[in-house]
Amino acid sequence: MTALKVRRIGNSLGVILPKEMLTKHRIREGDDLFAGVDDDGLNLSPFDPKFEKVMEAADRVTRRFKNTLKELAR
Repeated sequence: MTALKVRRIGNSLGVILPKEMLTKHRIREGDDLFAGVDDDGLNLSPFDPKFEKVMEAADRVTRRFKNTLKELAR
């Protein structure tokens, strides 16, 4: 576990993520991080949970209409 200190950044508060953590998770300047709270506490993730839901819905549609999509692709 890595301890992070909350610091003032302009008129806001923020934390600085260590370089090793950024490299390991392939996070770069300008990337979006998504924060969530669960029973374990605060979680940060570079993956958008809404995008995953949209892709699951698209997968269901492509499986359901496989033949139709094949015909449309001709």
